[in-house]
Amino acid sequence: MHEANGSFRDSSGAVVRPPIAWAIAAAAGLVLDVLYPLPFLPPAVPAAWLGASLFLAGLALLIWAAATFRRAGTHIQTVEPTTAIVEEGPYRYSRNPIYIGMFLGLIGLALGFDSLWLLTMLVPFYIVIRYGVVAREEAYLERKFGDVYRSYKSRVRRWL
Repeated sequence: MHEANGSFRDSSGAVVRPPIAWAIAAAAGLVLDVLYPLPFLPPAVPAAWLGASLFLAGLALLIWAAATFRRAGTHIQTVEPTTAIVEEGPYRYSRNPIYIGMFLGLIGLALGFDSLWLLTMLVPFYIVIRYGVVAREEAYLERKFGDVYRSYKSRVRRWL
């Protein structure tokens, strides 16, 4: 991507910052749940414990991935330039562990609140992240790092 002066814009050009997209999805699901509750779990399921466990697992993955980025000296925010292809930590298994952590967090909330609305918010959240963020990040990383990124991309899956 280029700015008006013709120089390369050194960021992914994501349509939204992922934490904002996550917060909107979570808030929308919670508001809908208050207005029109749609529980989906049998009463015997320990929803709060199950949801909290999954939410914390997602948070732990997100923190591990963010710490790995910081140790590598590259930016986490999509509006900042990426300075390195990170292949350590959770990035050995997925190219997008931060987003996986966000998905797990949203699923954890859905379970914890026993809310089908929160669970359905995964669909628009996924679409925004996949096409408005990840697709742009991948194109940006290919432009910036070329064969280094293409090689990493061929070895490590996008999600799991």
